[in-house]
Amino acid sequence: MTVGTSTKQDILNQLLKRGQASAQALAESLAVSSQAIRRHLKDLEAEGLIEFETVQAGMGRPQHLYQLSKEGRDRFPNRHDEFALDLLDTLAETVGPEQMRSILRKQWERKALEYQAQLGQGSLAERVTRLVALRRAEGYMAESYPLPEGVNSSEATGFILTEYNCAISHVAESFPSVCDHELEMFAIALPDCQVERTHWLVNGEHRCGYLIQPQKN
Repeated sequence: MTVGTSTKQDILNQLLKRGQASAQALAESLAVSSQAIRRHLKDLEAEGLIEFETVQAGMGRPQHLYQLSKEGRDRFPNRHDEFALDLLDTLAETVGPEQMRSILRKQWERKALEYQAQLGQGSLAERVTRLVALRRAEGYMAESYPLPEGVNSSEATGFILTEYNCAISHVAESFPSVCDHELEMFAIALPDCQVERTHWLVNGEHRCGYLIQPQKN
């Protein structure tokens, strides 16, 4: 399959964001007939890009819930470089685990200060919008949502930053501490805010999520 602007790609995008979805839910979301969706799902399954599990919903017929396979997730932007991971492995063997943690921390601290400078001194809504743009430019499928739900960004008391695609997923698998540093990085980039992790791809969830709120006086 050539990945581009197509119903198949729209299905992959939906599954990346939702984690799991039924054929009917996908049809309704994309305004496509159920028959067409099922044909596309069959093709995507044959290509190894999606998989499904069967669940029993009440007394009705069992339902297929579709999700991305590892191959399907790898179709999304990912700047992972095999050479970079090999280099990190070699470095870890050379300097030892303690020194390696120190090196990774310094890298994320430098990145955090770059973010802080790029985000500037605007309102929280403006800075979160800029942060989303920066993350997207780096290969993350990032979005933000104001809190409470339904309010305008200008009236929000906080934001949820969601990343459906990890641009360093292969590095995180070998060096899970980078995820902790990522949380610290956001906290440094937004020094007047409290940042908490709400979801984590490493834990098997379909996204990483962060709650961003102004620090209480």
